[in-house]
Amino acid sequence: MPAVADVGRRAAEILDRMRAHPAYDRLHGSSMKYSSCWATFTGYPAISRWSLERDAGPLLVEALRVLALKAAVFELSGGDEQAAELLVPAPVDEMIHAVLAQFTLMSRMQADLGVVFPHATELEEFTYTRGCVTDALYAAAGWGEQRLRYWLDSAEVTRRLDLLNAHYQAAGLGRDGRSHDFDFDQPEPVVAVSG
Repeated sequence: MPAVADVGRRAAEILDRMRAHPAYDRLHGSSMKYSSCWATFTGYPAISRWSLERDAGPLLVEALRVLALKAAVFELSGGDEQAAELLVPAPVDEMIHAVLAQFTLMSRMQADLGVVFPHATELEEFTYTRGCVTDALYAAAGWGEQRLRYWLDSAEVTRRLDLLNAHYQAAGLGRDGRSHDFDFDQPEPVVAVSG
């Protein structure tokens, strides 16, 4: 892992350059519009009183910061994907996926800025805990305190997902919303109303 101060300094530069890029406004808007087809049961819903309208903007800020950190680590480590796959909480990671889904824009931005925004699903670990190296890098970039509404320890995410899964099961959904037995080809049963 490169020196924390070096990563922080470089990440702040990358984020500033991203914001100054001609495609930034489009990236911002596209990442927010992607919400209409999101099907998430384990990322955003771990946030208390989750509201896409209220939380998407602040989460996008956090996701872009993490992408800048990951790009800085990747660059300063000589392209080490493992080092660049920083630990982040599930809600922030979910927004990172929304940003990276804007493939054409992100590809253009990478080429124009001369940076790589690494992301490897097989290297992801959801063991983020407060005080880990990600927090040190974030602080070194000068972005202040993380929003604790979104920066949830993995143990807290697990606790919340256990609660959510009880609700999902009651609604007929399998664990983490990964399955259900609804048969959409069968007509709904007719309920007789007496009166």
